[in-house]
Amino acid sequence: FFQERLRYVLVLLMLLHSTDSFYVPGVAPINFHRNDPVEIKAVKLTSSRTQLPYEYYSLPFCQPSKITYKAENLGEVLRGDRIVNTPFQVSMNVEKKCEVLCNFPNKPVTLTVEQSKLMAERIREDYYVHLIADNLPVATRLEFYSNREEEEKKKEKDVQFEHGYRLGFMDGNKFYLHNHLSFILYYHREDVEESQEHTYRVVRFEVVPQSIKLEDLKADEKSMCTLPEATGSAPQEIDPTKENQLLFTYSVHWEESDIKWASRWDTYLTMSDVQIHWFSIINSVVVVFFLSGILSMIIIRTLRKDIANYNKEDDIEDTMEESGWKLVHGDVFRPPQYPMILSSLLGSGIQLFCMILIVIFVAMLGMLSPSSRGALMTTACFLFMFMGVFGGFFAGRLYRTLKGHRWKKGAFCTATLYPGVVFGICFVLNCFIWGKHSSGAVPFPTMVALLCMWFGISLPLVYLGYYFGFRKQPYDNPVRTNQIPRQIPEQRWYMNKFVGILMAGILPFGAMFIELFFIFSAIWENQFYYLFGFLFLVFIILVVSCSQISIVMVYFQLCAEDYRWWWRTFLVSGGSAFYVLIYAVFYFVNKLDIVEFIPSLLYFGYTALMVLSFWLLTGTIGFYAAYMFVRKIYAAVKID
Repeated sequence: FFQERLRYVLVLLMLLHSTDSFYVPGVAPINFHRNDPVEIKAVKLTSSRTQLPYEYYSLPFCQPSKITYKAENLGEVLRGDRIVNTPFQVSMNVEKKCEVLCNFPNKPVTLTVEQSKLMAERIREDYYVHLIADNLPVATRLEFYSNREEEEKKKEKDVQFEHGYRLGFMDGNKFYLHNHLSFILYYHREDVEESQEHTYRVVRFEVVPQSIKLEDLKADEKSMCTLPEATGSAPQEIDPTKENQLLFTYSVHWEESDIKWASRWDTYLTMSDVQIHWFSIINSVVVVFFLSGILSMIIIRTLRKDIANYNKEDDIEDTMEESGWKLVHGDVFRPPQYPMILSSLLGSGIQLFCMILIVIFVAMLGMLSPSSRGALMTTACFLFMFMGVFGGFFAGRLYRTLKGHRWKKGAFCTATLYPGVVFGICFVLNCFIWGKHSSGAVPFPTMVALLCMWFGISLPLVYLGYYFGFRKQPYDNPVRTNQIPRQIPEQRWYMNKFVGILMAGILPFGAMFIELFFIFSAIWENQFYYLFGFLFLVFIILVVSCSQISIVMVYFQLCAEDYRWWWRTFLVSGGSAFYVLIYAVFYFVNKLDIVEFIPSLLYFGYTALMVLSFWLLTGTIGFYAAYMFVRKIYAAVKID
């Protein structure tokens, strides 16, 4: 049986791997003829040290005569992208040796003391500049020797790509700006009939940034310049204490490439860690299924024994003296304290669960690839709003089961409790980002639009779902509840809530923590995350492990004759969120180079939101698994 399971898992993994490499690109390809303009746009400046994106023209770069911003979707705005045109003149398959960027060829750009200070500050904070050509982000090629054998070393270098290019670099206490950009664009020649003109498609966009001193760049009246020999040139220093003079220049080089348009994103998504992924996933799957098998066997055998004992008609006297979960049958379905808040949190958990499941599934099919910018965030926001129907329905039905009467108040609580906390934290963080004049701050109109979505889409849908859920027949509990609550015996130390949280969180967290590393890198270090096939599998593993741990914990609790399981199951099942929090602190200390107050505040603010959402999600999964389990076992015993 176990081998059968393993075989299914491996087949599933193969299928997932094949979906990994295929995706539907976000836009249709653009065909260029020779000499057609290829527009270069700027997206933003980012730094993993400050976590504050800035728009391109927040620094004194050369500007075109008219600045136009691209209309953006919700996801792009929330990510801090502000896509804008630039003065770079690039034509398809036309080389440029060296050209001066700003309008006055012979006259260098003068940075004021203020501008020089800002430029030096951004270089010190390790900012990267992100440009796009034909929707492809610019990348810097990094070549290094891998730890191979000596003979191979001479032949082969490992190539990896860095997103964007560094604004500048520091040497000692001096700041140097990359003022010359060598663009290397790769095109793929499309097959056309003989009579037609050749068409080209852009398939890769690389840049080699250089810092070249003003005196070494010889410019003439026609905006042309000559680059110095590589060995003899000095870099362009930016002195933050005085005015600086420099030239912004660029060159364009085109190369033909065999890469097809459909796979042009592969360069950006080359991850050196796919091996680690495979290893971790197979490891998780085997461990989880192994533990699942053991847990299921133990629980089923123990339960069968219990039920057989309880149902023996002849030894009723013996049974009455025994302890165990049957003794609390008259109290096990006694409604808990604060049923409205419990049902509201579970409703939000269902809403999150539906949203995450659909988003990961759609992304796994490749419809939310990185080429359609901001699509993932936009989809997630809208789906969360629309899933309010399901959240409301489940919350309403549970509230009715727990003998609640004020359904309107309950619906309002479901629609506003979790989203209200999220909105509150985001608003406070946004005020700090506004203070820093970062493009990561959500503009006021977008905030109003989000509020309108919340109160115009989500709230009515939650009310609608709640109304139908509350009117539906409540969940059928197999045993009646006694009038007088039973006394709960003294509990052992290991039945403590916190011990339960620590014990229950290990298995689900262990199954997904490697994936967590990649997700954190994507969020905090501006990487692309695209392995949604893996993520989908990890999500399934998470659901299975949370459900099982929850069932085991509730079984132990009922055996100890403690029937207050409603809230406790919800809290304990979300135990892995506690480990996620600890991991986030570890990641902050070890992996990120954040020193200032506001970036740290942003990191921990957003981490708190992630941990809260994760707790709601895992708590809800565990709660429903335990509830089904409890109803099943009490339905199986005969009760006089």
